[in-house]
Amino acid sequence: MADLSVMERIARLVPSGSRVLDLGCGDGALLEHLQKRRGCSGYGVEIDDTKVQACLRRGVNVLQLNLEEGLTMFGDDAFDVVLQIDTLQHLRNAETMLRETARVGRIAIVAFPNFAHWPNRLDVLRGRMPVTKRLPYQWYDTPNIRVGTYADFEVLARSCGLRVEDSFGLHEGQEVRTLPNLMASTAVFKLSN
Repeated sequence: MADLSVMERIARLVPSGSRVLDLGCGDGALLEHLQKRRGCSGYGVEIDDTKVQACLRRGVNVLQLNLEEGLTMFGDDAFDVVLQIDTLQHLRNAETMLRETARVGRIAIVAFPNFAHWPNRLDVLRGRMPVTKRLPYQWYDTPNIRVGTYADFEVLARSCGLRVEDSFGLHEGQEVRTLPNLMASTAVFKLSN
C-alpha cells in the first residue's frame, strides 16, 4: 500500500475533512496522507506492535485492537469513512467485518488483492498457486486466510445490503475500469448502506 499512486487513487474516494477509521492501518501511511492532503482526522486500528509504533512516529492516532473481536466499541455512523485496505483477506469472518464496517461508517472503502487477475488464472491453469507482486507469498506461508475476486466481492456487498457507489480495479498504480475482474491486480470498492 506504500505506492503513492495507489494511495492517491484511494484517497480521492475520501471526502475532504472526513472523520476516518482505517482498519488494519499498517504503518499509518494512508491515514497520514489523508490528514495532510485531504484535511481528514481519525484513527487507525492495528494489532502489530511494530506497526503501531510506526503510526505513532508518523503522528497518526492508532488503537491497538484485534479486528477479529469486532467494532463494538464504535457506535453506528461514528465515522464518515471506514477504510479496509488490504485487510479483509486476513480476517476469519469477512462478512461480519464488512457489515460492521458499514455500520460504523457512512461510507466504506474496501480494497484487496484480486485473485481473478489474468496472470493468477494462468498460474492456476498451470497447476500452481500464484506468486505475484500483489500476492507475494507461497501458498504455505501466506498471511491471507482467503482469496477473493472483484466479482465475488460485488456479490458479497449486495448480499450484505450495501450499495456500490464506485468500483474499479488498480494495476501498477493505474485505474482499471474495463474488465477489472480480469485486468486488475487490486479491487477497490466504495460502499454505502
